[in-house]
Amino acid sequence: MSLTYEIKHRNMIVRLDAEIDHHKAEEIRDRLDQLIAMNSIKVLIFDFSNTVFMDSSGIGVIMGRYKKMKQMGGDVGLINVNSNIQRVLKLSGIYRLVKNYESVQDAIKRLV
Repeated sequence: MSLTYEIKHRNMIVRLDAEIDHHKAEEIRDRLDQLIAMNSIKVLIFDFSNTVFMDSSGIGVIMGRYKKMKQMGGDVGLINVNSNIQRVLKLSGIYRLVKNYESVQDAIKRLV
């Protein structure tokens, strides 16, 4: 797994792998939960710029972090979602809860 992240002022931008499937989902969940707790994160932004494939376990990763962030008074956003990932997200209904933003700056401005 090559999960990279950047933290600025309790905002965390997570750049996801090319593929998010059930093989990687548990490791991603565990690492994100650890980072969120250690850094008192308030805004979590998933950057899909490198992601070309995601199955339902990826939806589970996003929804689990959404619930965790809401319980902590925070929020979640998405950026750089390509058409393949967008189709999966639309079918899941996730856009009713988690929004897609044009940029990191736009997401932070609207979510803080």
